[in-house]
Amino acid sequence: MALFKINGSAIKKLTAKELDLEKHLQELFENNLEEILNIVFLAHEYSTSFGGRIDTLGIDKNGSPCIIEYKKNQNDNVINQGLSYLRWLLDHKADFEILCQSKKINIEIDWDSPRVICVAENYNKFDLDTADILPINIELLRYRIYDENILYLEPENYQKVRISTSGIIRKSKQEKDKQEILQKNYSVDDHINKANENIKSMFLNLREKITALDEDIIEEPKAKYIAYKTSTNFTDIVVKQYGLKIFLNVKSGQLNDPQNLARDLAKPKPIGHWGNGDYEVKLEKESELDAVFGLIKQSYDLNK
Repeated sequence: MALFKINGSAIKKLTAKELDLEKHLQELFENNLEEILNIVFLAHEYSTSFGGRIDTLGIDKNGSPCIIEYKKNQNDNVINQGLSYLRWLLDHKADFEILCQSKKINIEIDWDSPRVICVAENYNKFDLDTADILPINIELLRYRIYDENILYLEPENYQKVRISTSGIIRKSKQEKDKQEILQKNYSVDDHINKANENIKSMFLNLREKITALDEDIIEEPKAKYIAYKTSTNFTDIVVKQYGLKIFLNVKSGQLNDPQNLARDLAKPKPIGHWGNGDYEVKLEKESELDAVFGLIKQSYDLNK
């Protein structure tokens, strides 16, 4: 994507450039992991028992363990590496839990929703085809570095194929015949079935507005909420029987909310909650939908 810098009435095209050293990519992400991906950094080059090293290990604000692999060279097979590390991690949950305790992470670990994230300047056809057909979600992020030290990050535009994960299993040491799914899939229907018809209709209207913002927006149903994201979540929606609870990935003090619809969860005292960000909005009336969507769009603009 071409980027331009506006200076008054003049426009200057920014030129993409290479990082000075390959290791700088990983350092850049690890030093700013929470700002870039809303993930808490846990470990660099984390050693596994089979000899491999996970590039970056973290946990997101929802408790999902996060494996991040960087494609520094054209031939790096980060997708296969990430899957191998995921399988290892699910066989060594205690190690991850001890690591979180040592880092004083006060987040309940969600072992149903582990994440594998790949970061690369580009992906070839084989990468994209692999991500398409896998029955679990591999997040492909594409980055570019531009003049004036600008980092551009976007999800790679690939079609997600929804396939049952029943065949992606591992055998436990205790029971050889026991099957365990690597990632548990949730659907939008799982969430909206608990709501009354008016709330279902309101959610579907809001959903249409959100997904119309950008063709690259990803809708990702989780155990507790439905996430909408580009490179990171910009809003998370909890569907209740009589309303919607919406979390905005906006830092405290940065939301323009003239109607005072949102609650600041960081002040005066932080309040624990599902979802990302410091603001919560309750939507129970169709008449407030457009105003609430305006707040969601603010979060999208800040996170895209």
